[in-house]
Amino acid sequence: MARGRLRIYLGAAPGVGKTFAMLNEGWRRAGRGTDAVVGYLETHGRPNTAAQVRDLEVLPRVKLDYRGQTFEELDIDGLLARHPEIALVDELAHTNVPGSRNAKRWQDVQELLEAGIDVISTLNIQHLESLNDVVEGITGIQQRETIPDAIVRAADQVELVDMTPEALRRRMAHGNIYGPEKVDAALGNYFRVGNLGALRELALLWVADRVDEGLADYRARHGIANPWETRERVVVALTGGPSGERLIRRGARMAARAKAELIGVNIRLTTGFAPQSDDALAEQRQLLSELGGRYAEVTANDVGKGLLEFARAENATQLLLGASGRSRWDELTRGSVINRVIRDARGLDVHVYAFEEASRGRARRARASLTRSPRRTRPSPPLSARRQMIGWALALVLVPAVGVGLTPVRSTVGLSGALLLLLLATVAVAATGGLYPAIAGTILAFLLADWFYTLPLHTLRMTQVSSIVAVIAFAGVATVVTLLVDRLARARAAFTRAQAEAEALARLAGGSILAGRSVLAAEESLSEVIGEIRRTFDLDAVAVLSPEGSGWKVDLATGSPVPLRPDDAGMAAELSEGRVLALVGGSLAAEDTRLLAAFVAHLRMTQAHAQLAAEAASAGELAEANELRTAVLTAVSHDLRTPLAAIRASATSLLSDEIEWSPDLARGFARTIDEQAERLNLLVSNLLDMSRIQAGAIQVQKRPLGIDEVVYAALASLLPGGPSIQVDVSESLPRVDTDPVLLERALANVIANACTWSPPDAAIRVEAAAVLDTICVRVVDVGPGIPLRQREAVLEPFQRLGDQGRGPGDGVGLGLAVARGFVAAVGGELALEDTPGGGTTVVFTLPQAPSASASGSGPAPGSGAAPGSGPPSPPAPPSPPAAVRAPAS
Repeated sequence: MARGRLRIYLGAAPGVGKTFAMLNEGWRRAGRGTDAVVGYLETHGRPNTAAQVRDLEVLPRVKLDYRGQTFEELDIDGLLARHPEIALVDELAHTNVPGSRNAKRWQDVQELLEAGIDVISTLNIQHLESLNDVVEGITGIQQRETIPDAIVRAADQVELVDMTPEALRRRMAHGNIYGPEKVDAALGNYFRVGNLGALRELALLWVADRVDEGLADYRARHGIANPWETRERVVVALTGGPSGERLIRRGARMAARAKAELIGVNIRLTTGFAPQSDDALAEQRQLLSELGGRYAEVTANDVGKGLLEFARAENATQLLLGASGRSRWDELTRGSVINRVIRDARGLDVHVYAFEEASRGRARRARASLTRSPRRTRPSPPLSARRQMIGWALALVLVPAVGVGLTPVRSTVGLSGALLLLLLATVAVAATGGLYPAIAGTILAFLLADWFYTLPLHTLRMTQVSSIVAVIAFAGVATVVTLLVDRLARARAAFTRAQAEAEALARLAGGSILAGRSVLAAEESLSEVIGEIRRTFDLDAVAVLSPEGSGWKVDLATGSPVPLRPDDAGMAAELSEGRVLALVGGSLAAEDTRLLAAFVAHLRMTQAHAQLAAEAASAGELAEANELRTAVLTAVSHDLRTPLAAIRASATSLLSDEIEWSPDLARGFARTIDEQAERLNLLVSNLLDMSRIQAGAIQVQKRPLGIDEVVYAALASLLPGGPSIQVDVSESLPRVDTDPVLLERALANVIANACTWSPPDAAIRVEAAAVLDTICVRVVDVGPGIPLRQREAVLEPFQRLGDQGRGPGDGVGLGLAVARGFVAAVGGELALEDTPGGGTTVVFTLPQAPSASASGSGPAPGSGAAPGSGPPSPPAPPSPPAAVRAPAS
């Protein structure tokens, strides 16, 4: 069975018309006789979207129960049994309810495709896994429902449903996306013009990238090598030369005029080191980034061929080269990269720019060639002294031993055999001790061959021409072989050293990732680096010293003996802020200074990161303190004014001589003063409690007590009136180990908060049960509920649901924050959960008293007394005071 085809309508944001496009495509297909079925459709309550279904068949959904609620999901089994030609499945990134056949909807779609069913689906750009963090940085909202990019890239068709931010906001304002109650909040948050513009750009770039992939695949399949000018791309060849920056600027101007993409490329030869400056390349790369281009670095055997292959792979249209300034002799002997590129650049526009730097370079080299001294090559790293000593020993012992030892069999071996064995001995000397012992061994072997194996024997004269030729050839071959073996040995030593340096730098770079995230992380990284320095250079001790008064103190150290001042060290390097890196023991060669400089630079960077981390932490603390001060001032200026205004109005009325108040009215004014004074008292108490929590000044006095005592004490502390409260807390529950005063305040705040946000005719439930070695107290309301992403926010000080209250007396948003602080102080936890059917459940998890934990787990959950049984319930609490009205649901 052939696999089905997947078509995805991709949008930048909700409301751009993806579902419209999906339904219209399904309806058009059905009109042409194709069997199309709506497998899953999410209208979000939009009547215009629902109307687009028209006469399409809609497959019933499967219903699943989860945590007391019923959810509807795609009926994958029913759809497979129905087996239409095309299935319309909305919201490809949707996460299925636990208990479904698959965890994700895209996995359901994969099953449909495997069954040979074509699928049309929808997706927003923010759900792509690779863009999740980018979208969060733009919108400030983390998308928890994501889909792997590979699934979307594997789709047969991805069609962008585009709409300008202004048009989308108009559609939002007309109520075509969300209900009227959500329009203002959406326009002011997620649907801001900047957010929508950035998301639109992400979607366009992602689709454009996929179009490029498809185009490259098509050209590869059809063997098309020449670039297609679908989009201008300007490639600039960079070598680190002096004219590179001017070449980049010229390319940037060309790209700006043609609305093209600017790419800089550096070709590194695989045959050796390129004659270029890494520092200059780094500066040119920075300039390229500032001008909006991107940098690439590729490796090739030939510069010209590498440039052309890269340009064709990028589908470039223009290639910029700078004149190298090489002499004509160099061009004749080594060839011209520019000529090769121009000769083979089929379909590419090649621009060659000769700047003044190149001309001056030619003239300077021409003048220098008359007077310069012979070129000196960089000396190879020497072999170790021990190997050189062994090489000299072999030259002075092995070579004579071979020459003398063969004399008894001289007639059998002959001159040729002796020369071969002597050559083998000199090669062994060269491989072990290097060039100079090998030269000495070659001279000694030459003399031994002449003395013992050429006629006349035991003289340094040779009378036979064949012997003269053989001995001279031996000397030449031995010399050449010696040089080659010595070069190979030194190259191997250099490679081993470079590999060790690379590994050390890799370990250093790996450790630098964590450096600077905090002061502690920076100090730990500093300690790791000095340990790495000691291991890398085989030192006795390494220490970081800092000045203290007239002397020095040791900040960090490893090994022994630890240097107590820079004069005690064999080598010292200055770090930042007067610190000094002191090294003791070992011997650092001249070649080690470059690697040591990298370690010192890293140590300086780590110190700078530590200082920045300390400053950032201090700035964060100041910002939090400023935010808290601003919130307190807001509370004092607004929320404290409300009860004060009521008290002043009632008191002024009572003191007025112009009106004679009746006893009932006077009593009403007095009652108002009393209630508002109580509100004011509780609000000030919450402010003081919050300041105690943030200052860490809470004094906890724990003792074992029954949870029912605390619950009824909290209920008794509430003002009369308000919704009814059902209590299901058994006296037989194990005792808890807690502070009764703090826990009572926490429970009172949460219960009063539930009263504020529950409908007047709805009952609030307070339940308690033993769970393992804890007691769980649940305060259940049926209010509006709290979205998952806002739950952590409402537990912070001065935060209220939706940043707004339900009336003038709703308080400053401290109730839940104080409750969580008190619960944490007594060793418990406070969490928010959904109430089945709507609302919020606040769960207190408290540790059982030690004796209670040892005696058993208590009754099973739900075994408490029925509502109304047990101790008589206190009067149902009324609308609670402002001080405990931080919205929780």
